Amino acid sequence: MLVNLREILAIAEERSIAIGSFNTPSLESLVAIIGAAEELDLPVIIQFAQCHEPWIPVSVMGPIMVEHAKKASVPVCVHLDHGEDLTYLKKALEIGFTGIMYDGSTLPYEQNLKNTRAAVEMASMYDCGVEAELGSMGKRESGAGDEGAGADDDTKIYTDPVQARSFVVETGVDALACSFGTTHGIYLSEPKLDFDVVKNVRSETDGIPVVMHGGSGVSAKDFHTCIKAGVKKINYFTYMDKSGGSAVKEYIDSLDEKEPLFYSSIVATGTKAMKENVKAAMKTFALMDM
Repeated sequence: MLVNLREILAIAEERSIAIGSFNTPSLESLVAIIGAAEELDLPVIIQFAQCHEPWIPVSVMGPIMVEHAKKASVPVCVHLDHGEDLTYLKKALEIGFTGIMYDGSTLPYEQNLKNTRAAVEMASMYDCGVEAELGSMGKRESGAGDEGAGADDDTKIYTDPVQARSFVVETGVDALACSFGTTHGIYLSEPKLDFDVVKNVRSETDGIPVVMHGGSGVSAKDFHTCIKAGVKKINYFTYMDKSGGSAVKEYIDSLDEKEPLFYSSIVATGTKAMKENVKAAMKTFALMDM
């Protein structure tokens, strides 16, 4: 069932949970994620980031995502993650995405504000929800590579809750990605999260749904605290992707050297591992593992 970003975040608010938002830059990841959501009967967000374009174009993957969402037995939002320019956002909207994120977090505040306002105006013509970002999670903002920036990354800029209030009012966004200690990629050290940032952003903005980026690798306990503080959407990709790769490596290493290696077996192995990893994450986000 295809729903927009506002609708799926309303479910999160009603149930006092967070919705898992998983990147799907391949058919295998898409099948794993929707399969996990249907098994658990949980709503889910599937997303495609602009930085995934070199892996597979959104013009190819996007329509497949939309069709799978329509056929799913659970609510599914098809979301653009980290859209870096308005032209790319429009491309996603024309494909049928029901949520878009404009990421102007590395720009001067006024330019981020202006571009985000334009994104909201454009999305309104498609009945599409908009996420924006205020603050910066540091050097790994693009999501490229395998390693996170670490706790000592001095390029991180935590979200200012008072500034968030003005930003939300002036742009009309539906969700706000906040920087409060997480990092994209694999954590090199345990993240130090400032939960008060989330609480204060919620308070200052009359309850804007807060989005957590860099969700892979965070402990279940910290996830639960974040959700109770007001996080309603959690982005998760790196550790899901890693689980598939690790399972494939283990499978290949288990083969006798004379035993043939089939690509179809690699695909099945990776997909199964990603699905199990996603199910575990979804249970945590829905507070099912407390």
